[in-house]
Amino acid sequence: MNDAPQAPDGERNARDQLIEAASQIMRDGDTVDLSLSELSLRSGLNSALVKYYFGNKQGLMLALLERDMRNIVNSLGALVAKDFAPDEKLRVHIRAVIGTYFRFPYLNRLLMRLVRDASPDVSRKIADDYLLPISAAYARLIDEGVQKGVFRPIDPQLFYFTVTGAADRFFSARLVLQHCYGQSEMTEQMRDDYADHTLDIIMPGLLRAKTG
Repeated sequence: MNDAPQAPDGERNARDQLIEAASQIMRDGDTVDLSLSELSLRSGLNSALVKYYFGNKQGLMLALLERDMRNIVNSLGALVAKDFAPDEKLRVHIRAVIGTYFRFPYLNRLLMRLVRDASPDVSRKIADDYLLPISAAYARLIDEGVQKGVFRPIDPQLFYFTVTGAADRFFSARLVLQHCYGQSEMTEQMRDDYADHTLDIIMPGLLRAKTG
């Protein structure tokens, strides 16, 4: 007889419910720490399912990272392959990154936590699955822009940190906004305004100056 907890019937299975509950806790609490008791309350499921589906809490966090990062990697790869101007591709991408961090403000902190705390093999897999593909896509995109005379040559590695840092810092600073500026929540208008601001700062430093 199999006594392992089973996924309940319904539109979403228990595994997805646990991942989404973890995401909600991190968003609402502005944290990357997880309490299994809070996870159980938020999901309405027995915390024993964490062990069943993910092995342990770190396994759950890795599954959450996979859910959120996979879309970034796939979307960026598809964008680089499209047939339109490199600068327009980059504008689309930066807006998409900011939109992702608006939805998942914990994302970069979760990534760094797992790279730091996981075993070397897991950390290497995180780099191979997410960080290296993004860096390679940036290198391709920047090289395309340089070849077409649109971008000046820049280091794609440094560019990765520029874009990620700009997106992460704003959306992980909710308490700063609250205490310094009286802004209690992030709104879609703030997301859009910040995307415009970020593009206004980043793009002039990347675009090759027009002559004549």
